[in-house]
Amino acid sequence: MPGLARRVRVGVTIAALSALLAVLAGVAVYSAFAPRPASANPLHGVTFYADPASAASRAASADPAFAAIGDEPAAIWLLPEQHDARSVGGYVRGIVDDARRSGAWPVFVVYGVPQRDCQAQQSAGGTADDTAYRAWVKAIAGALTAQTVVVLEPDALALTGSCDDRDARVAELRAAVDLLAPTGATVYLDAGHSDWIAPDVMAQLLRDAGVDRVRGFASNVSGFETTRAERAYDDQVSAALGDAHYVIDTSRNGNGPAADQAWCNPPGRGLGDRPRVVEDGTRLDATLWIKEPGESDGSCNGGPAAGQWWPDGARALIAGGE
Repeated sequence: MPGLARRVRVGVTIAALSALLAVLAGVAVYSAFAPRPASANPLHGVTFYADPASAASRAASADPAFAAIGDEPAAIWLLPEQHDARSVGGYVRGIVDDARRSGAWPVFVVYGVPQRDCQAQQSAGGTADDTAYRAWVKAIAGALTAQTVVVLEPDALALTGSCDDRDARVAELRAAVDLLAPTGATVYLDAGHSDWIAPDVMAQLLRDAGVDRVRGFASNVSGFETTRAERAYDDQVSAALGDAHYVIDTSRNGNGPAADQAWCNPPGRGLGDRPRVVEDGTRLDATLWIKEPGESDGSCNGGPAAGQWWPDGARALIAGGE
């Protein structure tokens, strides 16, 4: 019965091949939908959102000389003075929806902790108390999605030594982390900059504030320290935290800091590296423009109030970055 034997062998071979293909297909499906390892960059392949309603974007529409700033994606700052707990959720949701339609991720800065900017006072304000702060952050959290990035409270931890409010500030940030972490947003706690707080001290502050429950930390927000200096500092902070990841604000660090370390509208600065995702195997996730270049640091060196669009300052940064 040689013909039958051959048919049996062929049938067995086809069955075995079919089984192998089924296994390979299953592996491919699993690979496509399996979660990324915790160390993988959640910003992989992301395009950041440029807000068409920003002051820089409007200025660039009116005058192409500002396009070097207005055409780049920059973070959107959330302040309770502009959008309180009743309105901030709708405002954030509108931006998230517009960003989704354009295939981009918005970057938000949550900047409303009570007694904000308690030292310099150029950006003084914030919510009235802890209860109001939690209600405000809860409204923000309700509008976030997994396709958003959040930088939490610039300067808040770095100022605890100057403002003598360490325990209260840490508790406020932990409460904010409790609300933001479950949203799936990629959240970074602010960590000051490389010429401010010692790495081990900052690492402990971040740890106490709950950095282990979010993606990591952000440095040089609104600052001028070079990217090289920030990476060296951030790597020390990261190592103390068990290899936490970080982002760096490069919006105005093209020429590094002023010789006297002035922070409020120092002359002679320049635009830094453009916002981009970093995938070089290190703990740096991205360079971002967290501070919008061209917005004033405060009423100093000829600038208007903090956060206001300042055309002369914008022109100087563009010229300094060329």
